[in-house]
Amino acid sequence: MTQQTLLNVEGLKTYFYLDNQKVAKAVDGVNFSISPGETLALVGESGSGKSITSLSIMQLINKPGKIEGGKIIFGGKDLVGLSDKQMAKIRGKDIAMIFQEPMTALNPVFTIGNQIVETIRRHKKLTKKEAEIKAIELLKMVGFPRAEETMKEYPHQLSGGMRQRAMIAIAISCDPKLLIADEPTTALDVTIQAQILDLLNEMKKKFNMAVLLITHDLGVVAEYADRVMVMYGGQIVEDTTVERLFTNPKHPYTNGLLESLPSLEKEVDRLGAIRGMVPPAYNFPKGCRFADRCPKAMDKCRLSNPELLLTEPGHDVRCYLYE
Repeated sequence: MTQQTLLNVEGLKTYFYLDNQKVAKAVDGVNFSISPGETLALVGESGSGKSITSLSIMQLINKPGKIEGGKIIFGGKDLVGLSDKQMAKIRGKDIAMIFQEPMTALNPVFTIGNQIVETIRRHKKLTKKEAEIKAIELLKMVGFPRAEETMKEYPHQLSGGMRQRAMIAIAISCDPKLLIADEPTTALDVTIQAQILDLLNEMKKKFNMAVLLITHDLGVVAEYADRVMVMYGGQIVEDTTVERLFTNPKHPYTNGLLESLPSLEKEVDRLGAIRGMVPPAYNFPKGCRFADRCPKAMDKCRLSNPELLLTEPGHDVRCYLYE
């Protein structure tokens, strides 16, 4: 862990113990780090373990889930094993999160102003009046033209894009060092998506925040991320810079994802598709978790799971093709 590393995740394992005695290994041995001011994208299909990774960092895993192993080092402290009281001081202040669906993340019975003010006063020693002034400033900063009126409005009175902006205002209200954005543009139309992502980028630069951007949209990754990790079956299968991922993808799964994207450069009759489905987390195959869907699978791929290998500086791949 370098001096410049803000967050270091080492060997993270988050398992869910199901009623039928099965164990779902939602996150299974994940390693990564993020530096201040960096945007790290975590991509993959639904069910690959992206959101559980972010909830593990926030220590928001509830029963039947449990962090079974690994470390989450933030600011020199291991977050795994901290009490709820200790985490409450970090959550919202040093690490903030924008959840997937703002309508369920915002409290429907409190005004937008009330929810921002509460967050500010929990972590900063400000009077109610000072916190209200700061809340209005934040709403203006994230693009509310009628910030004073919005303070008195309830979540159901705002559009999806405006609710997402309100979530961003709450998230940045205490100048966090790390912002986790879990599918921040889900259910928004394309023009609003771009506005929200531009806003996040602007906030990142303004506060020198590190951003963990969780998405399944590779177009978003190309535009906004510095580095990208591809996740499959609860594990990282490729980790590299954004430029390298698009010019020289190595893992067959990454190739499959990129071939499923429409391109302006080449004309094709049909877009590529990855056959099959992500296996359930309680029933991963013995070998490589992608083997049953992989066009390049070899016999050994079905016998044991490859390690994440450094194939060239700054490019790690979990695949026997690069041994």
